[in-house]
Amino acid sequence: MAVKFGIFVPQGWRMDLARIKDPIEKYEAMTRVAQAADQGQWDSIWIYDHFHTVPEPTLEATFECWTTTSTLVRDTKRVRVGQMVGCNGYRNPALYAKIASTVDVASHGRLNAGIGAGWYEHEWRAYGYGFPELKERMGRFEEACEIIHKMWTEDYPTFKGKYYTIDRPINEPKGVQKPHPPLWIGGSGERVTLKLVAQFGDACNVGGDPNTIRHKLGVLREHCDAAGRNYNDIIKSAEVEVLVIGKGEDPERARAKARGYESFREGTLIADPEGVVAHLETLIDAGIDYFIIYIPGVAYDHGPLHRFESEVIPQLAAATPVHSTTG
Repeated sequence: MAVKFGIFVPQGWRMDLARIKDPIEKYEAMTRVAQAADQGQWDSIWIYDHFHTVPEPTLEATFECWTTTSTLVRDTKRVRVGQMVGCNGYRNPALYAKIASTVDVASHGRLNAGIGAGWYEHEWRAYGYGFPELKERMGRFEEACEIIHKMWTEDYPTFKGKYYTIDRPINEPKGVQKPHPPLWIGGSGERVTLKLVAQFGDACNVGGDPNTIRHKLGVLREHCDAAGRNYNDIIKSAEVEVLVIGKGEDPERARAKARGYESFREGTLIADPEGVVAHLETLIDAGIDYFIIYIPGVAYDHGPLHRFESEVIPQLAAATPVHSTTG
């Protein structure tokens, strides 16, 4: 499986549109990044599923996930469009499956459907969803994954669980990708989330250093063996925050400039193309075969996006993850 790359578009959640005042222009800035990726070497574009900004809730724009997904799939022609990840607590899972099926058709089969248990307590409570204890959120998440899979694969699905019930809902069309839109399950919890990946997921998203990733993917392999699932059929993705600078450019000077972006985080990798390649190769060696890149300030400057696709992606696109070809 060749290594592929996606990129987050600026959506507002990380204060990455805060310098733009007009709401229409904010949206168009997001769309322009999506279209720039669509015209380049990126495999996909991604958005978050949140209502309030981080690191703290502010009175600033955050565009809604699935509405945005549905517009971006029509504003682009080639790239896949996904959510990292959809929050199960914000939509009934049967409705989620219906929405995703519709967007898959609208995109002509370019949807990556992301799902996770959810965690941002402030926005849960603010929007009236409450905030169940972790055990309940995970229980709901487990049932949701099964319901979504049924909605995508059965004509008259039924399910009666502790939290959700469906009674022969009709979901037509189910989407255009076969056997169904790929389900990207976010999180790396070893007892529940990675087990759900083995049962229902087409991709997972794990984080951490190479040793942590190796451990998490080892747990996933064990769950796959127990479920009779081919581990190599599952995409293993990771998010990486990167700012590619020119060769010979001073990283500290670039970092000082990047700190001016509201979306910048101190853990962001700032390096020339060779430095970025070297870092990503350690994650590929740990088993990652799909990178979702966040570039601070990309709403205002597409340069780092183009530098990444022209100077990093070609060096890694042919790499073969060691962990995905063993066992």
